[in-house]
Amino acid sequence: MAIYLVQHGISVSKEIDPDPGLSEQGRHDVQLIANVAASYNILPDRIKHSGKQRARETAGIFKETLNVKKKTTQMKGMKPLDDVISFAQSLDGNNNLMIVSHLPFLERLTAFLTSGNPDVTVFKFQNSGIVCLDQLPAPYGWVIKWALMPNIS
Repeated sequence: MAIYLVQHGISVSKEIDPDPGLSEQGRHDVQLIANVAASYNILPDRIKHSGKQRARETAGIFKETLNVKKKTTQMKGMKPLDDVISFAQSLDGNNNLMIVSHLPFLERLTAFLTSGNPDVTVFKFQNSGIVCLDQLPAPYGWVIKWALMPNIS
């Protein structure tokens, strides 16, 4: 099983919209990364998002570009400050899952799954980027398998 962790694209200012959607740059960057993922034949079984507008829009672009058949759905427990430990314990290990969420949630989840400690930084996310985690057989755990980011600097 793989988990694809995606930080939503850049959003418009909260002064413009209290539940901001993607900015033009955000849509562009998400589409760019989704196109690269499609070229590598990345195919999640399903896509879950936090429910916030910017995450829903990001999930929709990935769904369409990656030709994911199942509908994208909201999943509780993925907002910026939600508890990553209880979320990690609820993960189903039988399917490839794409999670579209926010910081610091994604960085803390990655840290917890790979190191057992949500308070260390093991990867620095970028808006629109994907980090793929792969679960190794017992007694090993989760590892970062690869990442696609819009900026390399």
